[in-house]
Amino acid sequence: MELLCIQSQEHPELPKAELKAVMDCENIDANLCVITDGLVILKDISNDKCGQYYEILTRRLGYTHEVHEIILTSSIDVLNDDVSSVDWSKYIDETFAVRVKRFHSEIDTVATERKVGSLILENCDNIKVNLKKPKSLIRIVAFNDTVYVAIEKIKLNKKHFENSKPHKRPFFYPGSMSPKLARCMVNLSRVTEGDLVLDPFCGTGGILIEAGIIGCKVVGSDIYWKMKNGAAINLEHFGIADYRTFNLDVRELKMYEKVAAVVTDPPYGISTTTGDMDGDDIFKEFFKAIYDNMKDDAYLCMASPHYVDLKPIADEIGFEIVEQYGIKMHRSLTRIISVICKKFD
Repeated sequence: MELLCIQSQEHPELPKAELKAVMDCENIDANLCVITDGLVILKDISNDKCGQYYEILTRRLGYTHEVHEIILTSSIDVLNDDVSSVDWSKYIDETFAVRVKRFHSEIDTVATERKVGSLILENCDNIKVNLKKPKSLIRIVAFNDTVYVAIEKIKLNKKHFENSKPHKRPFFYPGSMSPKLARCMVNLSRVTEGDLVLDPFCGTGGILIEAGIIGCKVVGSDIYWKMKNGAAINLEHFGIADYRTFNLDVRELKMYEKVAAVVTDPPYGISTTTGDMDGDDIFKEFFKAIYDNMKDDAYLCMASPHYVDLKPIADEIGFEIVEQYGIKMHRSLTRIISVICKKFD
């Protein structure tokens, strides 16, 4: 079986990196095939695992917009015949809609939606078209002359990323990370449900919210009491129950339980205050503080400005940089997302 993923194109690398990380930590056994930017297919999935993988991907991914189970792969020339050969009663529940998305294809989207919808109606009894709230969505994706016909069985919760934007939370403070990027960073840390995730610069709790939503236990600390309390308010608002927050300088960090991941956005820049630390000292002291609080196989996923070279700091403390991705914020600043692990001799 095959799953088709329609991904965000707002960054050239992060959506695919996030998907690969989730496949890695969740032991998803499939071959990842990149068709083009924004379109990925997971191939060679066993029938008994497809539903489980589908649920995991839709529950976790931030930079993927849709996931669908592929029914057939066709071409523009023979699409109508192939659609007519399908037993649609196995896929459609009462009402349906057909939606077409193009990638480098000249297919007529409106005409194709109407024609495929008509062919499905002709070949299946007791179903109706419902364009507003269909129980079944048939997604047709055209890439060049190839056409993938798929069905959406589980919807991604897109509303969450809209409703959890920083300014919509009960406690707001400027400079908070977007929910999608926070979710992506949690996924890049390769945690699974039940793992303990730490954010020692938790701010308003955005990263903790995303880790909590996918089922992780979360701990946040911040040097400012106001942030520690605000993060707790936001976590409660989003129904995250398994959390702890502390008013703590990162240099005083001493976890009772070693963490499975550290995911964080340390403060930097002229608009932030960091106690008595500044410049590269923030990152060096941070690395020192978390090293012994992390499990040996734990990952650190963090954001930093492009002008800070993390490699010599990581090398000195005993970390290794595994992956890095740049996000251009504005003309003078690029944010670097780094995935880091402990070195092994």
